[in-house]
Amino acid sequence: MPAVKAFDSSLKEFLIPSLGAGRSSHEGRGGDANRKSSMVPLAERIQVLLFRGIFIATPLYGKPVACQHDLTLEKCAFAHVGDKPVLVSLSLASSGQFAIVRKCREKKTGLEYAAKFIKKRRLSSSRRGVSREEIQREVNILREIQHPNIITLHDIFENKTDVVLILELVSGGELFDFLAEKESLTEEEATQFLKQILDGVYYLHSKRIAHFDLKPENIMLLDKNVPSPRIKLIDFGIAHKIETGNEFKNIFGTPEFVAPEIVNYEPLGLEADMWSIGVITYILLSGASPFLGETKQETLTNISAVNYDFDEEYFSNTSELAKDFIRRLLVKDPKKRMTIDQSLEHPWIKVIKRRNVRNEDNGKKPERRRLKTTRLKEYTIKSHSSMPPNNTYINFERFSKVMEEVAVAEESLRELQQSKRSFREDIEALRSIYEEKELWYKEENEAISQDLRQIQQEMQKTEALKRQAQEEAKSTSLAANRLKRHLRKLENRYEALAKQMASEMKFVQELVRSVELEKLQGGEEDCGIR
Repeated sequence: MPAVKAFDSSLKEFLIPSLGAGRSSHEGRGGDANRKSSMVPLAERIQVLLFRGIFIATPLYGKPVACQHDLTLEKCAFAHVGDKPVLVSLSLASSGQFAIVRKCREKKTGLEYAAKFIKKRRLSSSRRGVSREEIQREVNILREIQHPNIITLHDIFENKTDVVLILELVSGGELFDFLAEKESLTEEEATQFLKQILDGVYYLHSKRIAHFDLKPENIMLLDKNVPSPRIKLIDFGIAHKIETGNEFKNIFGTPEFVAPEIVNYEPLGLEADMWSIGVITYILLSGASPFLGETKQETLTNISAVNYDFDEEYFSNTSELAKDFIRRLLVKDPKKRMTIDQSLEHPWIKVIKRRNVRNEDNGKKPERRRLKTTRLKEYTIKSHSSMPPNNTYINFERFSKVMEEVAVAEESLRELQQSKRSFREDIEALRSIYEEKELWYKEENEAISQDLRQIQQEMQKTEALKRQAQEEAKSTSLAANRLKRHLRKLENRYEALAKQMASEMKFVQELVRSVELEKLQGGEEDCGIR
């Protein structure tokens, strides 16, 4: 976390009451006096982290529990800096395993915010609370980003046990809940909201930040009672900065929306978010989940096998461009999956804008494909009833009642039992996946073994041909040597004959000269006689 500095008077706009204060139900002047006496100066009770950035109420675990802080609505309802009331806590918004969120109003301006109390992990060996490293990672990421489609942080405080975030109030509810209330939904309307989601993800990916938990519960509306509601992406609890050259693997996220590379414990990158967008788009257009099974194991198996289709019952009114958009995202190989840049350039996203502009120029109303929202409503109802409420956002309509406190020991036991069941399911799911992989490897090994046997046979044939060629070369060499020896003999005989011929020629020449000489001598004698 950033360095903690001394108390700054410029931050007196907010006061978080002492979390360690005892219970009190005093009323009237006496109650106020006792409450005031329990307060201590802000600089002594909390440390102030002096930075401005973006943050989100992000409990890392979503199971709702009773508030474990000794902080009641009455105690938080009237806080002081000196004698001036500055902050009023209106209601408990949501509660999670290690965090609660309260709706707050700033006395000075009347602006409403959300104060989130995140329980810090005291010991590194403990499983209770959120580790400082995890909070540090979120802070480092969220300080980098500033975008209209991402929730923002107003301020942050810290004491010995909690980190307290003063957050932008995102009270419009989930996007899917908003759309499910409509009688019908056009593809144009769907893509207008999807375009905002893509814009937010484009901004994150431009900074090499992967969200890793994109799902309907994390896509909120800032305010639903406006003509064009603004999307807000929330929950950066498991977001990571993807560094080039640093391999990152993890198994996390919501099973229904995680990419195959997460299920298979393979290197992760920005591509995992694009898979989640494909699943979200599929549900948005059909009201059906592409990979959801009866159990978590079945869901993960479907994801690993990319087992989905476009059932005509759900996609009869869906355009082929929309289906193509989904197909390009639900690709098992991350390298072949559509990127955020490519998704923004996809005809389904771009054609809506061009069509609307063209029809406005012509004075015509655009032709609209109407999608039934009945199934989307059924999906949201089933999703909310079968899954623990998501506490990574602030939905004051859904969490209108204050949850009762429960004993820490009893809750810890329930958490342990739930974790045990969850671990068993995860282990069974992983075992199933690894068994499938083992079977696949076995089949591949058999195919490879067969190929190796064929290669060995070919090598044996090659060796036989090689030996035959060597023998032929050897016999050829022997024949050549014999020919050489025979040639040398012939050469020797030729030389001997040549010498003999030369000797005989010399003898003949000498004989001819002696005959000629005798003839000359005989002629001279004949002349003398005459």
